[in-house]
Amino acid sequence: MFLGIDLGTSSVKAVIADDEDRVVAHATVPLAVERPQPLWSEQDPEAWWRATCEALDGLAQRNGRELAGVRGIGLSGQMHGATLLDAADRVLRPAILWNDGRSGEACRELERRAPDLHAITGNLAMPGFTAPKLVWVAQHEPELFARVAKVLLPKDYLRLRLSGDHASEMSDASGTLWLDVAERRWSPAMLEATRLEQSAMPRLHEGSEPTGELRGELARRWGMQPGVVIAGGGGDQAAGAIGVGVVEPGQALLALGTSGVLFVAGDRYAPNPGEAVHAFCHCLPGRWHQMSVILSAASCLSWVSALTGARDEAALLSEIDAVERAKSDAAGPVFLPYLSGERTPHNDPHAKGVFFGLSHDHGRAELGRAVLEGVAFALADGQAALLAGGSDIGEVAVIGGGARSGTWGRILASVLGRPLHYLAEAEVGPAFGAARLGRMAATGESVAACCAPPPVERVIEPDAELAARCRPRYALYKQLYAALREQFPSLDPAPE
Repeated sequence: MFLGIDLGTSSVKAVIADDEDRVVAHATVPLAVERPQPLWSEQDPEAWWRATCEALDGLAQRNGRELAGVRGIGLSGQMHGATLLDAADRVLRPAILWNDGRSGEACRELERRAPDLHAITGNLAMPGFTAPKLVWVAQHEPELFARVAKVLLPKDYLRLRLSGDHASEMSDASGTLWLDVAERRWSPAMLEATRLEQSAMPRLHEGSEPTGELRGELARRWGMQPGVVIAGGGGDQAAGAIGVGVVEPGQALLALGTSGVLFVAGDRYAPNPGEAVHAFCHCLPGRWHQMSVILSAASCLSWVSALTGARDEAALLSEIDAVERAKSDAAGPVFLPYLSGERTPHNDPHAKGVFFGLSHDHGRAELGRAVLEGVAFALADGQAALLAGGSDIGEVAVIGGGARSGTWGRILASVLGRPLHYLAEAEVGPAFGAARLGRMAATGESVAACCAPPPVERVIEPDAELAARCRPRYALYKQLYAALREQFPSLDPAPE
């Protein structure tokens, strides 16, 4: 048995996979995000740990036999978050998350200090990345910055609590702007640019390597055997790719979670920072990947469901299905899904969500459909940036909570112009991938033996008629962002 723990933005998920690569148990515990000021997005690391313990306590109660057989643990998690610890490993402040936009000016300062940033890191300095957050902390919370002894990514804080180790791995470290992505090592120049010593960084491993063992007291609490190995793991997208077997060059993954990601595996470092494409290490030795990221995907559906008083997302999707079946010739509203700013291709933390073209004829279902379409358009922007950067996109697998909707799948396939392969266990992808990494760390098995793709449940092909309907709307979508871009910053509330 092998355990995968995925620390997401909205929940902690834990899954147990058996030796036949089947998910035999799972648990999910929700998390909340705090937004104390405009552009801010934070979480308390202690809440991550409480949720992890609650998930594993539940598995111990319901699936004690399976948990007792676990030999390896893998970790995955939301990337880029800055978890700041003092010399006694005490948390200094709430973690600053991946979708936090406060450090725009810090990004410009970091690029001034490190003129080789793009070449070293393969990425633009974006507010979501970790290093600009530390520049911001140094500028605005200097006394706290002076006490920083370690900076850990979210999943690596869980590792510290689970095993006592300060460790990370290549895929998650790629999203800090401290990693020399081509050389797979911390960059002295980038650390110097943020006024940090290398001692503030965790030691680096590959995602399939062991980093330590589960603490004895925790093994006893959860009825597990001593000596359970903990793997390096992966950032959520890289671990999700492991879960669906996206490990060879050209294999691709579309992840519809809180954010939306197009992930393309490769065997070389291939940066394209000019269009805000991420060039990261994969969580396997000798592999890299390119990635386009939109900051709001399934979270837009949750938002519009709550905004319009729908019972839940599933109920709203049923209403959208009815509208879609009607295929009315009347044009619905167009939605810009920039509820948390945007990354690829705009790198714009000030971008805002917009409904354009509302009338008395539009109700909840039309707003919901516009949201599904707007997210698809944002992903199409990301796909264009990947292709411009030389990505060779082959078969696309789909995972994430947003993968449940057939209507959304039809819109996505038609807008992206490619078939989408929906896989079994699509909603537990990163946690399942983490379990596979835990297996490789514990057993030494090969990538080929551990990373086969799960069964394809369905394939959604592009719909030519729908694609034709969406084409002029996508052009309007792009025009709207261009027209409004200069106005978005004026809508930012003043900091308290």
